[in-house]
Amino acid sequence: MATLSTDAPISPLRQRMQHDAHAWPGLPYPAKNCVRHVRRFAVFLGRSPDTATAEDIRRVQLHQHESGVGPATINGAVSALRFLFLVTLKRRDLARALVIMRGSL
Repeated sequence: MATLSTDAPISPLRQRMQHDAHAWPGLPYPAKNCVRHVRRFAVFLGRSPDTATAEDIRRVQLHQHESGVGPATINGAVSALRFLFLVTLKRRDLARALVIMRGSL
């Protein structure tokens, strides 16, 4: 099977998060999903997620809701970002700012 190769450097934060995700025994979803959600968050921010604030989290969750993103996708992003903030960055304050969606509104 052919593999794709890229010369793009991987950021130290992404590398650390991937290592944490692969090493975490209770991660309830594939590490690649975690990385994908965090990458989307970084694109939304326009900067590294390790510079995020509680206001940034509020804005991204509001944007997801207003864009019609479904609860399953929002909750997947919440789980991935909680992992990033709790395990990789040790930022409990930001993890607490994330809100899980319960069904439809």
